Amino acid sequence: MIGLIGKKIGMSQIFLENGNVIPVSLIKAGPCPIVQIRDEEKNGYKAIQLGFGEKKNVNKPLSGYLKKAKVKSVGRLFEIRVKDLKKYNVGDKLDLSIFNDGDKISVIGWTKGRGFSGGMKRWGWHGGPASHGSTAHRRVGSIGPGTAPGRIWKGRAMPGRYGNERITLKNVEIVKIEKEKNIVYVKGAVPGAKNGYLLIMKEE
Repeated sequence: MIGLIGKKIGMSQIFLENGNVIPVSLIKAGPCPIVQIRDEEKNGYKAIQLGFGEKKNVNKPLSGYLKKAKVKSVGRLFEIRVKDLKKYNVGDKLDLSIFNDGDKISVIGWTKGRGFSGGMKRWGWHGGPASHGSTAHRRVGSIGPGTAPGRIWKGRAMPGRYGNERITLKNVEIVKIEKEKNIVYVKGAVPGAKNGYLLIMKEE
């Protein structure tokens, strides 16, 4: 796999010549400098570490770490597993030239974090009776058998933290690429909020 780090700009639509409309997500991807190379001898696996964006205040440990790659600052670092390390060198920059219109890619993102949520929002429960007198409008209710086994079954849907999960969308089509602006248009929606980080990947 090879890919780039990107940031979600938002959604739009593209009109085709036949009049059909395609919903697209705009992603600003690259250029991504190669900050470090991980090999099997030292690290036990093959990967390249990419940087993306800029950071206003860079501390001394990070600036020293980025010095070898001749990079002043990065906003985010991600590792991507690769098959052949001979193609890559520290300091090289990857951009949208590795993609083409019509390519099928995988988009990896993180869903919106919604904090601690109840069962109706988190799992889509219908809820209890909404009329007056009911004491279980949005409550959990019975959660398990009492006599046997006398405990809650594992995997029971309950209130808890909702969102902020890593999601991978496969076979997403690239509709359009603007290399000058480092923007790629992909078909449909992608996970996460605006300005959220994404990984766009394709087979080498």
